[in-house]
Amino acid sequence: MTTLSPPGTIEFPESSIEKKVYNVVEKFGHHIPEPNDKNRLGFGLYKFMKGEGDPPGILLRSAKIKVVGIQVDVLAEQINTELKKIS
Repeated sequence: MTTLSPPGTIEFPESSIEKKVYNVVEKFGHHIPEPNDKNRLGFGLYKFMKGEGDPPGILLRSAKIKVVGIQVDVLAEQINTELKKIS
């Protein structure tokens, strides 16, 4: 029995909003140890930037993101500051 190779992934261009938002999440990645939490936060922040989601303060709590080494409110303010630089 053989196994097919996994499909290739196409990275977002550096100028896309998706890449910029996920870069913000990676910037604070040392406070978010779980990879799935980073992906969930990135998607939630992307939706927020498109006008469809919650702001970072609400998102960090509602998505149950595990945060270490910093208070959730402080992290939310730092993320919000970085998102303002994007838009």
